Amino acid sequence: MYLLLLPSLALILLVIAYPTLYGMAISFREMRLTRPGLDGWVKHYLAMWSDPVFWIALKNTVVWVAAAVVLELSLGLLAATALNRDLPGTKIFAVLILLPYFLPNVVAGHMWALLLDPRLGVINDLLVRLGVLQAYKAWFADPNTALAATILVEAWHGFPFFALLLLAGLKGIPEDLYRAAAVDGAGLAAQLRLITLPMLKTVIAAAVILRVIGLVNSPDLLLILTGGGPGDATQVLSLYAFQTAYKEFNFGYASALSVVMFVTLMIFAAGYIRISRITKGQGDD
Repeated sequence: MYLLLLPSLALILLVIAYPTLYGMAISFREMRLTRPGLDGWVKHYLAMWSDPVFWIALKNTVVWVAAAVVLELSLGLLAATALNRDLPGTKIFAVLILLPYFLPNVVAGHMWALLLDPRLGVINDLLVRLGVLQAYKAWFADPNTALAATILVEAWHGFPFFALLLLAGLKGIPEDLYRAAAVDGAGLAAQLRLITLPMLKTVIAAAVILRVIGLVNSPDLLLILTGGGPGDATQVLSLYAFQTAYKEFNFGYASALSVVMFVTLMIFAAGYIRISRITKGQGDD
């Protein structure tokens, strides 16, 4: 029977294991297309300690991922709760909610770049007409607003991911629990805290881990909207690794950055699973 698993195992080793191990291997080498044949060993990891861009990118990555996940989870839970009530117009509402997630990152990025354009942007025009702004603002060119603006764009684009998973989880919660809670005098807030969130604990944990991995590894929106600028205000580790590899052709240092991202994600996933206690049985609670 185990022989039947060999084709799948070979495919996994070829597609996943080999590229991962090869990326770790070249992170210890001075692998530049412009200067081939040089050995570096651990010099890339030592260089990170004195690389100011690395620390800025690390800080921005934490802010970018944490803020985006919190916003997306909150909006996704709100949307899933609304869709779960089967009210009139729910199907149209569902299509509108899921529409951002169906848009490719390239399309979403360029769309929001036009909406927030400092000269022709519709959102700037509305804010000026409402008196919120005195003049059009270059949201992605201001170091004070660039990261926050990209986080809002990412939250708009990614919250349907949470909405889909949480809606599936809500469908599995028996309505009798809510009826019994209502009879006992529990309001909506108490039902959310005592029933909904505990029952969705496993779904939320899985969704958060998957979304964190996706955000850490996907710099495409930032590449389109800001390119890591202005300065390094929106520079994150994945974008820094991409630019190091394909602009400076320093694949060794880029691989080292990728290894740091990989180890960080593994530590986060293990710690988050342990803190959330999703692997414990119901009888252990």
